[in-house]
Amino acid sequence: MDDIASGIRIRPGGRADAPAVLQLLDAAVAWMNARGNTQQWGTTPYSQKPGGVARAERYFTDNSPWIAALDGTPAGALVLDSGPSPQLPVGPAGEPERYVRLLVSDRRHAGRGIGAALLGHAAEEARRAGVRLLRVDCWAGGGGELVAFYERNGFTPTQRFRHGDWPGAVLARRVG
Repeated sequence: MDDIASGIRIRPGGRADAPAVLQLLDAAVAWMNARGNTQQWGTTPYSQKPGGVARAERYFTDNSPWIAALDGTPAGALVLDSGPSPQLPVGPAGEPERYVRLLVSDRRHAGRGIGAALLGHAAEEARRAGVRLLRVDCWAGGGGELVAFYERNGFTPTQRFRHGDWPGAVLARRVG
């Protein structure tokens, strides 16, 4: 999918994209920490967390990864799955769904619509698969900015949960 107006090209991701996605995740941790947010993803770069590299590699072998590129360079990533992570206290939807397991964008390109384009692509992928429900879970702490981002992109909060000290929300979007 190409978004000509913004210069974003979305393509399937492959194992060779794992290092670039790790860089995006590390940069996201640094960006959050610089803004005083140390609770969402902690303070350790993703690539240095126990299991972080292996998890990023599994995104490309066990899930459906998509890369948003600007001028051929990865500027965002989305990973779709058929349901939530079994590590979270989030139940199944009770119907077929596509589940956003990861959404990250390069903060150097903030405001370009990378995250919104990737979420739009996720909705299209769900439609193509004949699935009418797209869900995501996210950090619901701080001032609720991340929940508000998903709401601006057509999602509705459906569930709150806690994973240890981490406050989370599940949001859903009907597609099709």
